[in-house]
Amino acid sequence: MKLYFHPVSTASRPVALFCAEAKIAYEPVVIDLMTGEHTKEAFAKLNPSKMVPVLEDGDFVLTESSAILKYLAEKIDSPAYPKDLKKRARINERMDWMNANFYREFAYHLVYPQVFPTHNRTPDAAQTATLSWGKEKAEHWLAILDTNIIGSHKYLCGDEISIADYFAAEIFSCGDLIGVNFAKWPNVDRWMKSMRALPSWNQVNEVLTGFAGSLKGKQFVTLGA
Repeated sequence: MKLYFHPVSTASRPVALFCAEAKIAYEPVVIDLMTGEHTKEAFAKLNPSKMVPVLEDGDFVLTESSAILKYLAEKIDSPAYPKDLKKRARINERMDWMNANFYREFAYHLVYPQVFPTHNRTPDAAQTATLSWGKEKAEHWLAILDTNIIGSHKYLCGDEISIADYFAAEIFSCGDLIGVNFAKWPNVDRWMKSMRALPSWNQVNEVLTGFAGSLKGKQFVTLGA
């Protein structure tokens, strides 16, 4: 089984983290996003969308982080994706909510436009408007997550860790690049501290941590500062 990924990719890290925690063996194949390897014909044959991660299990090829997590959890019969229909539906719901709502605004309208040149909007007025929108909407979703989704629970779907937590925590971790502080949302902050305490967290996020360190001292529009 091969995993095509990049360690700085927000979509790749949930899969890498789950595999590390669940002791799932795979052959890592790093696709160099910085040199545009993902846009080359060889990789495009594997994933026409030219994005990572991609899982190759024999002759079965699967894309999309959420789908890969579900497949792997099912493959090893992981308690992080229980068989109970309602529990599984709740996990699916949380993952869809995170992907469609928070990730879109937080990453693509706040973090990425400030960190990656290919996401920068032009002219400057468009960049300013994008960041203002992203900040406002991310705070809106954070309030819902803090009060209505996590609340007094330890994790996103209750008091047991699920693949929704692996998926979401790495989305949140990209905020490290612009110095996000979640203390304003205490339940979110508590949940993220639990995820960062996982045995494999530091190793999986080593490249991201280094990248964030290289950006320290720069001025960003951020959250909780």
